[in-house]
Amino acid sequence: MQKAYDHGVADASFRAAGGEAGIRRLVNEFYRRMGADPRFKTIHAMRPADINISLDKLARFLRGWLGGPRLFQQKYGAIRIPAAHRHPPIRAAKRDPWLCSMRESIAEQPYRPECKAYLIAQLKIPAEFIRKRREQDQNGRERPAAN
Repeated sequence: MQKAYDHGVADASFRAAGGEAGIRRLVNEFYRRMGADPRFKTIHAMRPADINISLDKLARFLRGWLGGPRLFQQKYGAIRIPAAHRHPPIRAAKRDPWLCSMRESIAEQPYRPECKAYLIAQLKIPAEFIRKRREQDQNGRERPAAN
């Protein structure tokens, strides 16, 4: 049996998530949930005062990350996930609520079950990378210089 989508290939994940409109719905739900649910109060407070910047950045990032138009770079320049998350101390106590809010927001979307599972599995990778990188920075460990 052939898969409906080959997630991670070309723009298949972007299309499976509903394209630009689907990504915007997800991002809006994610930030709505973070602002409304007391479980996410701490991480919601980490965003800039103008929520529209956060909405725009996440939507643009996800579009390109899922194989759609690379709109983040057009407006904000190169994506540097660890550098963009240097200001807050990201540990499991902040990573886990972020992932929980995203998981619950993805669950609300009209995506196919395999798309939902793929998205949350893939989002765990950069979330854990950021946590490990921040932990290394805070512990004063040397990291190889970036080329």
